[in-house]
Amino acid sequence: MMKSERETLASLEFHMHPIETPIKNLMKTRMNAGEVAVGLIVRIVRGVEIAAIAHSAGFDCLYIDLEHNSFSLETVSQISITAAALGVTPLVRVAGHNKADISRTLETGAQGVIVPHVETRAQAEDIVEAALFAPKGDRSLLATNAHTLFRGGPAAETMAKMNEATLVVGMIESVNAVENAADIASVDGMDMLLVGTNDLCNSLGIPGQLDSPESWRPTSTSLRSAVRRASTWEWAGSTRVLKSRRKSSAWARGMSRRAVTQAS
Repeated sequence: MMKSERETLASLEFHMHPIETPIKNLMKTRMNAGEVAVGLIVRIVRGVEIAAIAHSAGFDCLYIDLEHNSFSLETVSQISITAAALGVTPLVRVAGHNKADISRTLETGAQGVIVPHVETRAQAEDIVEAALFAPKGDRSLLATNAHTLFRGGPAAETMAKMNEATLVVGMIESVNAVENAADIASVDGMDMLLVGTNDLCNSLGIPGQLDSPESWRPTSTSLRSAVRRASTWEWAGSTRVLKSRRKSSAWARGMSRRAVTQAS
């Protein structure tokens, strides 16, 4: 092969791979800068079009819900890979705490997991262990994967970058979990706490009363205290909560280091 041909091929290869790999988690980057990240919950639309819609609408992330619907991992993978390529961070709420399910979901191309019903520090530690690679966890590495756009690379560097790009979210959904929020948030690798308002209301004995002071005041106080002490993020959700809280400019100013979801 002539030198000019080698140079041409090298140039083509460079232009074919403009995306840094493993792909960065732009939602984490945004929140690390003290900005608000806004997400779209995906429960009905199963095509990759939802990733393009989220991108065009200005959402920072997709929250694909596997706890309350029947999406396959193939569907999750297609949406996740497309979303990440468009700069929309794909997150997936898994159905439970099974470590194999957590790691396999991340293998699809998801850049974060949302784990429901986290009650204790021990559970949070197991979740982090399943989601992250050594030295923070024990997730198994397949070097050529969706996060690297199926390109190989040094194992240590790949694992470090993929850990940095992985968002781990624990859901607080009961009175017991609220009481343990500080311990849960303090686990190294637990990035964010998300309140599951419906289940928390059930635990409080006030089903469906999402606007009740009985659910929000003690929860907000405990979570904010836990978040501040552990330097984790807080996730606010539900359309009704957004409508009521948007009335307060003080609340809006306090949204740094938080994520917000818009119900679909």
